[in-house]
Amino acid sequence: MTNSMPVSLITGAGTGIGRAIARRLSADGHALVLVGRRPGPLRETAAMLDGPSLEHPADVSDPDQAEPVVRSAVDRFGRLDNLVNNAGIAPVYPIHETTPQRLDEVFAINALATGNLIAAAWPVFVAQRAGCVVNLSSMATLDPFPGFFAYAASKAAVELMVVSCALEGAEHGIRAFAVAPGAVETEMLRKVASLEDLPPERCLKPDAVADVIARCIRGERDDMNGKTIRMPSP
Repeated sequence: MTNSMPVSLITGAGTGIGRAIARRLSADGHALVLVGRRPGPLRETAAMLDGPSLEHPADVSDPDQAEPVVRSAVDRFGRLDNLVNNAGIAPVYPIHETTPQRLDEVFAINALATGNLIAAAWPVFVAQRAGCVVNLSSMATLDPFPGFFAYAASKAAVELMVVSCALEGAEHGIRAFAVAPGAVETEMLRKVASLEDLPPERCLKPDAVADVIARCIRGERDDMNGKTIRMPSP
């Protein structure tokens, strides 16, 4: 299918920040590829959108699924303009409880999936002579609280990836950004922080993060191409 709308692929699109990004980009006139492990939440997100979308259930931690996810975007819409790597997990484990399996899981979802999807999308961007990558990071890369040993390190990796993407992508018109919010009021946050420990007024809203990402994609934050945009909590 030939498509004149910009096409954006969003991982972790079923809830939280991913859903907010999908709604914002759809309002901006994008066709969307919604990726997540659970079909139900993806359908719920799709029902909230203003324009066309494709739901693609996938486990991004499986490296064999990266290329099919990207191919589904091109097959359905004829192009892929933006890749938003939002899927992630944030378990809290003290260092002495960080088993090899737990470390592997965190890096597989937060960092390796991001790298695999970028690599899969790269030939499409190069052929189009344009593309934008946005990786979701975290303020934890600067100040991880106890238990974020694996999480903070995995997010530091995705920040460095955008540096490489901007350098290698410059000759192809490819831009890259990391967006690193503090605490965001989401279902994932409430799995690790109680309302008493972290009240909502001390948290960012998902829409605030989505707004920054949309501005990166629109070219309004090109001064931060190859860099990390930090969003401290209130």
